[in-house]
Amino acid sequence: MPEARTPKKPRRARGTKSAVHLLLRVNGEDREVTTAPHRTLLETLREDLGLTGTKHGCELGECGTCTVLVDGQPILSCLALSADYEGREITTVEGMADGAQLHPLQETFADLGAAQCGYCTPGFLLTAKALLEEKPSPSREEIREALAGNLCRCTGYLKIYEAVEQAAARMREEGPRGGR
Repeated sequence: MPEARTPKKPRRARGTKSAVHLLLRVNGEDREVTTAPHRTLLETLREDLGLTGTKHGCELGECGTCTVLVDGQPILSCLALSADYEGREITTVEGMADGAQLHPLQETFADLGAAQCGYCTPGFLLTAKALLEEKPSPSREEIREALAGNLCRCTGYLKIYEAVEQAAARMREEGPRGGR
């Protein structure tokens, strides 16, 4: 379990009381952003940094569509203030692939048709990634439990569970490459 860190106090942008200057580490890169202190991490990722893979859903923390990883753990970015995540490692769906090589979860979701409209898929992918990093051989029940906070209106869940199981098997066979 990651060690809890005290968030750094954000620096006020020069000449303004309504903005903060943040240095966020997103998908392995340091990204500078000046934003309103009340802005959620979801808004900052999508609107300020152009990372639109993270989706607006219910904006109440109930659907999981906005899930990102912070220090490897899933969080609901619609409920998180950007300023609280300065200095933490944030991973969005755009950060899962290794260049042109998709993450095994992305491959199996595509191969098995685990996504239909795709709107909920980034949240499922990132939540599953965190699960597989913690438990390389999860049971169906552990997968179901881990993904319980992510809602899908299109597919049902069977293909999603099967895609996670197949990705876990690929990652165990492939070793470090499969563990991006």
